[in-house]
Amino acid sequence: MLLFETDPHRGLSSAEASERLERFGSNTLPTAGGTGPLVRILHQFHHPLIYVLLVAGVITAGLREFVDSAVIFGVVVINGIVGFIQESKAETALESLRSMVHTQAKVVRDGHRNTVPSDELVPGDLVLLEAGDKVPADLRVVHETELKVNESALTGESAPVRKYEVVLPQATPVADRRNMAYSGTLIAAGAGAGVVVATGTETELGEIHRLVGAAEVLSTPLTAKLVWFSKVLTIAILGLASVTFAVGLLRHQDSVETFTAAVALAVGAIPEGLPSAVTITLAIGVARMAKRRAVIRCLPAVETLGSTTVICADKTGTLTENQMTVQLIWTPYGLVEVTGTGYAPHGALRCPDGAPVSLEANAALRWSLLAGACCNDAALVQVGERWDIVGDPTEGAMLVAAAKAGLDRDCLATELPRVAAIPFTSERQFMATLHHDGGNKHFVLVKGSVERMLELCNTQMGTDGAPRPLDREEILQTAEVLSRRGLRLLATGVLTGTDPQDFQEDALAGPLTLTGLQAMLDPPRAAATSAVAACHTAGIAVKMITGDHAGTATAIATKMGLLTDGEPTADAVLTGADLAALRSENYPKAVDRANVFARVSPEQKLRLVEALQARGHVVAMTGDGVNDAPALRQANIGVAMGKGGTEVAKDAADMVLTDDDFATIEAAVEEGRGVFDNLTKFITWTLPTNIGEGLVILSAIAFGTALPILPTQILWINMTTAVALGLMLAFEPKEPGIMHRPPRDPDQPLLTRALVARILLVSTLLVASAWWLFEWEIGNGASLVAARTAALNLFVVVEAFYLFSCRSSTYSAWRIGVFSNRWIIIGVTAQAVAQLAITYLPVMNAVFGTAPISVAAWLRIFVIAVFVSFVVGIDKWLHRPHQHGPSHRI
Repeated sequence: MLLFETDPHRGLSSAEASERLERFGSNTLPTAGGTGPLVRILHQFHHPLIYVLLVAGVITAGLREFVDSAVIFGVVVINGIVGFIQESKAETALESLRSMVHTQAKVVRDGHRNTVPSDELVPGDLVLLEAGDKVPADLRVVHETELKVNESALTGESAPVRKYEVVLPQATPVADRRNMAYSGTLIAAGAGAGVVVATGTETELGEIHRLVGAAEVLSTPLTAKLVWFSKVLTIAILGLASVTFAVGLLRHQDSVETFTAAVALAVGAIPEGLPSAVTITLAIGVARMAKRRAVIRCLPAVETLGSTTVICADKTGTLTENQMTVQLIWTPYGLVEVTGTGYAPHGALRCPDGAPVSLEANAALRWSLLAGACCNDAALVQVGERWDIVGDPTEGAMLVAAAKAGLDRDCLATELPRVAAIPFTSERQFMATLHHDGGNKHFVLVKGSVERMLELCNTQMGTDGAPRPLDREEILQTAEVLSRRGLRLLATGVLTGTDPQDFQEDALAGPLTLTGLQAMLDPPRAAATSAVAACHTAGIAVKMITGDHAGTATAIATKMGLLTDGEPTADAVLTGADLAALRSENYPKAVDRANVFARVSPEQKLRLVEALQARGHVVAMTGDGVNDAPALRQANIGVAMGKGGTEVAKDAADMVLTDDDFATIEAAVEEGRGVFDNLTKFITWTLPTNIGEGLVILSAIAFGTALPILPTQILWINMTTAVALGLMLAFEPKEPGIMHRPPRDPDQPLLTRALVARILLVSTLLVASAWWLFEWEIGNGASLVAARTAALNLFVVVEAFYLFSCRSSTYSAWRIGVFSNRWIIIGVTAQAVAQLAITYLPVMNAVFGTAPISVAAWLRIFVIAVFVSFVVGIDKWLHRPHQHGPSHRI
């Protein structure tokens, strides 16, 4: 190690280590510089809708409506707090990355073994590695004994990677650098030593830290649409208020009264309940998702799920169990299926036709299982309800297969004790163990690669246990077929009646009897396949992204329906090398077309998400490893695994699945679509009233007549109906068929053409009805105060009737059930009590300028409300999806 000026046996001197610590700094990831808490809090108020609300608060305070003003400012503060909490998640993710590398390290300094904090490691340090250790820095391997490293959290490769003391080209991809052990990974087996070549931010983990910090925090579809909506609303309100004031001056009306009327128009047009409705609707969505095992870490993520057009799913641990499982065992006389997935020893062995398998009737199968269980250094352990493996996952899979057949490892160790062993090496390509049967007889069990085992065997075992001539061609053909299915193969063999003195590697070549092939795979999660199909039905594309090999990824993708059976097309599966070779202008289109991405790096995962977003997609990214964190952060919504995911992945994500089940994403998408539907229903309900109130005042100024509704009465309408009526829509159940329609177009505005038409229709009916009723009451001898009270109640009653119509964008209230949302019944009842109070209580009459009205006036109000509902029902019938397509949904 001349480059690092270190002795690969004695390590650095203590003095040199101290000097390098001063020069290179500590082995930690730095705290990302950012804005202070005060600046981030103030940034929450930098939003057009917030500006409108602040102006509304000032106006209502100026009108001495201090309660209304306090409510408005309270909403602003709550929204600011929620936004502040959302922005803190990135720093939490970075902190988790920093904590990953804080551990103790075994180093050699001055020729002696020492234990030092990992943050004191420096380039050139000689670090000792043993099974179970966390690698404290990026190391170049200089000594190794069967060293295997679990890099799944970094590269996404499911199986531990064998490490060697070799020299590789500098351009070798990270996942193929067999001479490197990376910071944050785990030693799965063996031992070794490595020289530190990178610490802190220079490590691969440090590069991920940089990518997480640099990933852009995108606005959700909801927040983006609300920004646009708020700008339009601000311009419209200011425009209407200005027109009102200008018309009043042109008619030579009193300037103060005209200004007051313009302010009243602005106050009436502002939907004060919208921010509260957004927050509460999202919060209800969070609660519903939690019941379905999806924990939302920030409110807008609820709605984002409903907008998702592409789900980028990490294979290892997300679509699959991240637990190698023997699925098939081939013996010279047929295939045997092994049921069950993962490390839990629950399952059975059966024939392809479903019939049970008897070990007594199939000696070859029994000896193959014995080899898998006894020629094995792994251990099966149970922690609570979770089963896990200590050691190599491939050996663990064979151990579990034997347990499913009733062969207990502890019992076998007692009945067939191990006498000696020849360990597996990459050069040897097999492992052998010597056992005795409790008497004087000894036998050898062997497992290894298919090619190597065919060199060691000259016979194959029959079902009766007798040797038969070895059929090499059949075995190689079987191995090729199983390998094409993405299965990893290990062959097993036995040598009976051996002399312990002959238990040497050279003596094993030739006399062995082949007993079978065990084929294993990291299997798909039980419900993942149906969940993928459900996503496709809902118009959501699912793409697999993994650091594993293309063959394995293709096999899993085919099983799950991501690829069609048969040979996939060239553009359906892309490797990291393929992506690197793509020209920039062709990259987004190629990524959009492909379904499987194999052997990709963290940087490429991040770029994949960015490319899909550039194509106009709303991207959900799932993952559980450190290597997934940058992409989780960049995605419109990051989804982490709660059980098997790293803390880094969880902190970078917007949503955590508590059951690690991809199927939960389908449920979350369904809830997200319901949330957006309910928000749209609230906007459809609230805007006609706000616009109608403004138009009533504008028309009064234009005609030079008395105001049909006073500013305080407008505030009463907005304040009470938003709480008692509008917010009840947040509890609305999901409409049938919500997962059988395509995702919303991300470019579709919050106010669609059909929605604008509905709002204008209802607001026009409200204005015309209010003027007609106001003039009718005046013309039939009612006082000005009583006429205004009638107009006030008309607005509220029409809103209540219209509320039932807004419960479905396409169907009538009778079709979906008038009483299916009990909260609406409660809200309407509360609003009715409030209207009776403001109409008939003297104290309320004095405060709001109202007066009692007659029963005849109430009858006219209800007739008008029924008429408006009838017109809206006709409009809904004309815009049903089966007549005009889903783009016309409102």
